[in-house]
Amino acid sequence: MFVLWDAFVALVLGLVEGMTEFVPVSSTGHMIIVDDFLFQTKSMFSPEAAVAFKIVIQLGSILAVVVLMWDRFMDLLGLRKSQGQTAFGTRLNLWQVLVGLLPAGILYLLLDDYIDTYLFSTETVVIGLVAGAVLMLAAEWLRPRKPKTETVDQMTYKQAIAVGLFQCLSMWPGFSRSGSTISGGVLTGMSHRVAADFTFIMAVPVMAGVSFFSLLKHWEYFTPDVISFCAVGMISAFVFALLSIRFFLKLIQRIKLVPFAIYRLALAALIYFVFL
Repeated sequence: MFVLWDAFVALVLGLVEGMTEFVPVSSTGHMIIVDDFLFQTKSMFSPEAAVAFKIVIQLGSILAVVVLMWDRFMDLLGLRKSQGQTAFGTRLNLWQVLVGLLPAGILYLLLDDYIDTYLFSTETVVIGLVAGAVLMLAAEWLRPRKPKTETVDQMTYKQAIAVGLFQCLSMWPGFSRSGSTISGGVLTGMSHRVAADFTFIMAVPVMAGVSFFSLLKHWEYFTPDVISFCAVGMISAFVFALLSIRFFLKLIQRIKLVPFAIYRLALAALIYFVFL
């Protein structure tokens, strides 16, 4: 039976998901860490249901992005009359988004079972936190000092493919989708804000597809209690993602990636020496 404690756990994990999904610190990694040390949802339900929850809960964060970037998505889908050419003579189009999605989509279909079975643990998250931090520091060191792409409407197909390839790294829990794609974006000459905007746009179909696939794969484990648990988590993730997204978009342009990389290294060291 779904009880008050279950609702509290789902609320907290939804808060963690919503506040960290679009920050380059790894939302999945943080959920795994918080769950492993505080809640142990795999003993509350089942290991399969616990993994599915951490994926399906992302639907709440997806909805927050759609709400905040509604006009952009309507443009991409051709459901809103175009406002004409931009100052740069081009507009981001759906094909560029699809090109960016293709590498990770193919890799996910090939490695999904392996990821769910072997990579959802605190130990692998620590590895991902450190590796992602190294990438972010390298991106800040090697990026062009003056970005050549100041808006997503200036993006090229080459940049979209490059960001899509970097997104493949995020399949390792702890690496971070936004950390890998923003790093890839700035290395190709995007500003941090443009890389973050494109990351958010790509996140919607990626996370929706992964969540839907996880629902189908684990459907037998979705008892009424698990469904209620997921619903509370998604609502919580939606609310807290709404609060965090706009703040992060302003923050990333000002402080760049280095502070997030330092946080990741500090968190990985804390977990390794204190808990592992």
